[in-house]
Amino acid sequence: MLYIGVDLGTSAVKLLLMDEKGDIKNIVSKEYELLFPHPGWSEQRPQDWVSAVKEGIKELVKDADKSQVAGIGAGGQMHGLVVLDKDDNVLRPAILWNDGRTQGETDYLNNEIGKDKLSEYTGNIAFAGFTAPKILWMKNNEPELFNKIAKIMLPKDYINYVLTGVHCTDYSDASGMLLLDVKNKKWSKEMLDICSVTEDQMPKLFESYEVVGTLKKDVADELGLSENVKVCAGAGDNAAAAIGTATVGAGACNISLGTSGTIFISSDKFSVDDGNSLHAFDHADGKFHLMGCMLSAASCNKWWMEEILKTQDFAGEQAPISDDKLGHNHVYYLPYLMGERAPHNDPYARSCFLGMTMDSSRADMTQAVLEGVAFGMRDSLEAAKAMGIKVEKSMICGGGAKSPLWRKIFANVMNIELTIPETEQGPGYGGAILAAVGCGEYASVDEAVKKLIKVTGSTKPEPELAALYEERYQTYRKLYPALKNLFTEMKG
Repeated sequence: MLYIGVDLGTSAVKLLLMDEKGDIKNIVSKEYELLFPHPGWSEQRPQDWVSAVKEGIKELVKDADKSQVAGIGAGGQMHGLVVLDKDDNVLRPAILWNDGRTQGETDYLNNEIGKDKLSEYTGNIAFAGFTAPKILWMKNNEPELFNKIAKIMLPKDYINYVLTGVHCTDYSDASGMLLLDVKNKKWSKEMLDICSVTEDQMPKLFESYEVVGTLKKDVADELGLSENVKVCAGAGDNAAAAIGTATVGAGACNISLGTSGTIFISSDKFSVDDGNSLHAFDHADGKFHLMGCMLSAASCNKWWMEEILKTQDFAGEQAPISDDKLGHNHVYYLPYLMGERAPHNDPYARSCFLGMTMDSSRADMTQAVLEGVAFGMRDSLEAAKAMGIKVEKSMICGGGAKSPLWRKIFANVMNIELTIPETEQGPGYGGAILAAVGCGEYASVDEAVKKLIKVTGSTKPEPELAALYEERYQTYRKLYPALKNLFTEMKG
């Protein structure tokens, strides 16, 4: 049988066709427009997603045996607010995860309602990207539209609605709304009341691998597929990507070194760290996970290379950074180009270089960028370790992980073995695996990933180098607290 995985990203939807053995038969990508109607705002038209997904699926299966397509599963950009009226029409463009308009609402939730209450209700505190602050923003700024809201959805859930006619979401994606009681897997009445919405306005909750429905006849006809094609609930992009890298089971870890950076730690039990620096979310395997998110990861290196050094030769710039230089660089870099989430939750944090001298070289600066991102990710690992969670090794994926040098730096900064997945297709691959589980191809997510996910190589830490980086990390972690008040002063 064949399974379609949908990765509904911020700039494009990427679709893949996978067979029951996990082999990818075809990949299609369709871009759509990102809207910036005001400084700091970020929106998209849900209909653009629908058009791209439909066109993409038609192209994806055009040379396949369409009768073999059994299921569809999506991983999608999280936190985005999609609002429908009583006739299921979209009321306004979706407000996306990277939209910055809700700082006032976020401050209200964290400071007036209180972080302790938010954590009690949901397991998390408010971040500007989350969905609940967006709902409050609509209530405060677009009251007429707010009063017309009949359904509140997330981006990939709107796609599932168009395909099936079912208003649905899954626990992993719903965890990022700040409306879900994550521990007990139900909508938080207290949070719904705070946001002036009701449970009737919320979609029905499913596990990620559960089937929410089958293709509507008109959609099936349009796509040239059977009405019997099952659509599973899918997952938020990070949880879906974790499935695609076999990050399932207690202590399993995945580091994603993309535009943003995440460290994703799977857990059998619900837990919250002191200060809520990590997101405590439900996982797509039916259990839980902790996640630390850096807003700027590989994008720091891209910025340094393309905007500052004016080069596309990433490998060439890394070539002078020989093994003997690792652990001895006196230049430090803070990776906060867009503020920071984990562990600081500070939108005013900024990037900077420290420690340069007259003999600091271009290569030293490049090395500092690579090290700074690794140190920043280590901050989240430390928060998990403080909870008693043991992480002995991790998968690593994303564009930045293609650099052997960066992998070596990460392995030694984290002091854990890093493994590389054979197939790296991110949320789309995880979505296809979830669809296969939903269709009964595998008995569980755990069984599926054990059979489908293979490792092609690993990078192990070196004791002497790890010790050098340990010393440097202890200096690094003092830099942000020393500069925090200055960053706040500079915001004006």
